[in-house]
Amino acid sequence: MLLSARGGALLTRIRSLVAPAPAASGWKLAVPALLLAGATLFMQTQGKPAVGAATLAEATAAMLDLPVSAKHMLVFDDSTGQVLMAKDADAVVPIASITKLMTAMVVLDAGLDPQEQLRIVRADGASSMQRDSLLADGAAVSRGALLQLALLPSENRAAAALARTYPGGHDAFVQALQAKIHSLGLTRTHLREPVGSSPGNTSTATEVAKIVAAAARYPDIARITSHPQASVAVNGKTRTLRNTNPLVGGKGWDIVLSKTGSSHEAGSCLSMRMRSGGKNVTVVLLDADGAQRRSLDAGNIRDTLAGRTARMY
Repeated sequence: MLLSARGGALLTRIRSLVAPAPAASGWKLAVPALLLAGATLFMQTQGKPAVGAATLAEATAAMLDLPVSAKHMLVFDDSTGQVLMAKDADAVVPIASITKLMTAMVVLDAGLDPQEQLRIVRADGASSMQRDSLLADGAAVSRGALLQLALLPSENRAAAALARTYPGGHDAFVQALQAKIHSLGLTRTHLREPVGSSPGNTSTATEVAKIVAAAARYPDIARITSHPQASVAVNGKTRTLRNTNPLVGGKGWDIVLSKTGSSHEAGSCLSMRMRSGGKNVTVVLLDADGAQRRSLDAGNIRDTLAGRTARMY
């Protein structure tokens, strides 16, 4: 079920989610007022908001049409925890390189030296499907640069190297990854490896939103992923990295955290926090029809929140 707003009354309809007003003639509400009263999707956990089941979101807003190609979507207000839009948000599906947000958190939790120089080895590319890697075998890169490489251009070998050089090695990293999943209450998220190349790395739009909320509490992740590009040293030479989300830094966009993902099984995926229409919102799009459609989906969500008419395609 898709929940959104459209047409000339876009802003009025979105505002009704926050302060419900009597429905205009011809508007179809999803549920009676009693359900609306109890459908807030955030619960306070140690003073931090946590996203609840997206199925409740489908009982909070008018059932209207918003053109999105993504098969799974969740949009919620970071300040109030109110779900603004949802589409099949509890289906378990592959998330590809969105996995790297979890990898980054696990590595940062370990408190390792970001300046330590590490070497890329052949095993770091064993499970990677990436053909245009910036990291050759034997390349010397700092741990901090590897973190940037994993998050900004979504370099698979960087994520693999971060896991391999975790205290205790790859197996210890995977154990720490499972512990992190458990600590975040992600009951429907299953991650087998640090890169996201495995179709077995799965989650839901609802739980990806939880991952984004957790990642936002790491200043390094927010800083790295909110820039359109950065420079790092690889083998002593400066390399320019570009964000895989072309919307970051674009005109009309105020994105404060972002991570994309893409694979044959996962389609095109996007998770990000942004400011739009006076709101701080989290947007999750899974299994969109290519990177261009994914960006169009995000643009339609932004325009809807700002009270502008969404584009049809």
